[in-house]
Amino acid sequence: MTEALRVVSIGGGNGLSALLTGLKRYAHPRNPGDPWLDITAIVTVTDDGGSSGRLRREFDVLPPGDIRNCMVALAEDGAFLSRLFQYRFDSGRGLKGHSFGNLFLTALTHITGDFPDAVRQSAEVLKIAGRIFPSTAANVSLSAVLADGRIVRGETLIGRSNQRIRAVRLHPPGAKPLAEALEAIANADLITIGPGSLYTSLIPNLLVKGIPAAIRESKALKVCFVNLMSQPGETTDFTAEDHLAALLSHGGSGLIDCAVVNLSHVSPTVRRTYAAEAAAPVTYDRQAIRAMGIEVLEAELLGKGRPEKERRSKVRHDAAAIASVAMALARRGHARRRASSKQTFKQAPKPKTRMRQTGK
Repeated sequence: MTEALRVVSIGGGNGLSALLTGLKRYAHPRNPGDPWLDITAIVTVTDDGGSSGRLRREFDVLPPGDIRNCMVALAEDGAFLSRLFQYRFDSGRGLKGHSFGNLFLTALTHITGDFPDAVRQSAEVLKIAGRIFPSTAANVSLSAVLADGRIVRGETLIGRSNQRIRAVRLHPPGAKPLAEALEAIANADLITIGPGSLYTSLIPNLLVKGIPAAIRESKALKVCFVNLMSQPGETTDFTAEDHLAALLSHGGSGLIDCAVVNLSHVSPTVRRTYAAEAAAPVTYDRQAIRAMGIEVLEAELLGKGRPEKERRSKVRHDAAAIASVAMALARRGHARRRASSKQTFKQAPKPKTRMRQTGK
């Protein structure tokens, strides 16, 4: 089998799940000579709403929702586990609104005494095609500074903001990442950021101390999958350049080599549906992005793999389409890493003493 291509995907929410679902098929190549993927997901843990928020407040655990979605996306038997882990109780005192997967991770956290360990053990039980790490093991929360100077606290309220967001902050500010996550970033061929909610799924990972520096220092190709649509409140009227600028302003320069933007057509009917909620396709200016020192890669990311009824009502990244782009970029990142390693070897100082080969 050929050498593995190492991909680290950073984010949260539905966008990360779609990417991981597509990448999973490359973790077990069909032909012996095909490259295979070593997949690592680094997932945000700032959710404070819904089932995750309730479990977080009642049991003092990290929010399991985004982790659960990633586990389902990478699970060996995705269809069955999706039904089981995504099953949501619609009745029952204390159970209503909770998903089985969230309860499973919460129970395992109390058994092991450690959320990252619970995630690792769950991954082994479910035989997922990769590794999943929370961006930090600390119990963190978000606040946002809005354009009018007001401060909003909590991921849920930030996502509903009707003012442009100036910056988001992590509390406590010194939260540290897992050592395994930093190691994966250092050894990656490709690091992906997005797709996902800009201020509540992507940027929170970049606020964890040490992660931006690790990304900058990595020899990997660093790629941002730009969102297909703006989000009401959180990114109303945002262009691709606005998304990229926000990522760089929070994580620093050197985080992104390439931006992948969508070429697929969004029908007028779907546009009108989204416009009613103040959302629209994310536009981009090639020259403006290139002026930021970022390469532009255009690709058809909607694909045709989703049911027609769903495609007529929702704009979502097609898992196969986005994974195909990521796979090509991983090959490119791998070649770049190898070239960089050879160059480093050539420039290394020669030893002053000769090594003597000994015989038997």
